[in-house]
Amino acid sequence: MAQEIELKFIVNPDGVEALRTHLHQLTAEHIPPVQLLNIYYETPDNWLRSHDMGLRIRGESDRYEMTMKIAGRTIGGLHQRPEFNIELSKPELALDRLPADVWPNGELPTDLADRVQPLFSTDFLREKWLVDVGDSRIEIALDLGEVKAGEHQEAICELELELLQGNTTDVLKLARQLVGLAVLRQGNLSKAARGYHLAQGNEERLLRPTPVLQVAPKASIEQGLEAALELALNQWQYHEELWVRGVPKAKGEVLSAVALIRHALVLFGSLVPRKASARLRDLLTLSETTLASDVSAQTAVCSAEVALAKLTLTEWLIGRGWQPFLDE
Repeated sequence: MAQEIELKFIVNPDGVEALRTHLHQLTAEHIPPVQLLNIYYETPDNWLRSHDMGLRIRGESDRYEMTMKIAGRTIGGLHQRPEFNIELSKPELALDRLPADVWPNGELPTDLADRVQPLFSTDFLREKWLVDVGDSRIEIALDLGEVKAGEHQEAICELELELLQGNTTDVLKLARQLVGLAVLRQGNLSKAARGYHLAQGNEERLLRPTPVLQVAPKASIEQGLEAALELALNQWQYHEELWVRGVPKAKGEVLSAVALIRHALVLFGSLVPRKASARLRDLLTLSETTLASDVSAQTAVCSAEVALAKLTLTEWLIGRGWQPFLDE
């Protein structure tokens, strides 16, 4: 089993060449584009999805690999999930080769192999760069192509930073440099999530009212703070996606999500001193100015200040950036 840790960005299509030029300047370790075809599988009743599992076969030249991803944690665009990879001699599932601890009940469901079938596919060119940051080895992948499900499809234009060795903090450090190019925005919709949406008919995504915050029973105050900030970040990213896709009213929801972050910081202000969140609050102020301006959605969400504010909040949550400022 491998622990996949990667940070995903959506790339402004107009900025692909500028991004590629910068990456060439960043490192000489470059791997030219290769075509990757991925087939994702599911049961008629979405059994895998209901257990937060993702199953695919990836083909590259004459090589095939089966991958199963299981439940993990996603904050902002940072995905942390266990995954199991099995080399295949041909593009056919071999579920019996996966370890028993993949399955919810500790064993392969008897009828699963007969029930799973192709649901959607992704077909894209992947170009890679390898870079050393701090004590870490990081793979940068630029994916250009499309995801398809039946008669529906949409473009893929993404950048992924995957930690091969080292520390998550170095991934975030590299990301801070890249968002300064003003062509990236953190995306929490994976290729699989978009594929499922297309497979379900590509229904119009609607504005999503902010729900009442739900926390686990007997949650600590710190867990309440985390839950509030993660909720606000999810609302921000969800409506940012809608705004870019041409839903004007989503802009107001993005601004409301930023206000919710500020409200959470005030609510927990008696425990988390202002100096702990000073940098984050400054970035939120700059972001609000940009988001409220008359620039296009694409320009606003890819701006350095907005991208850096979301990244800083993600880093604050991952590293619990408030803890060094708490007294006993």
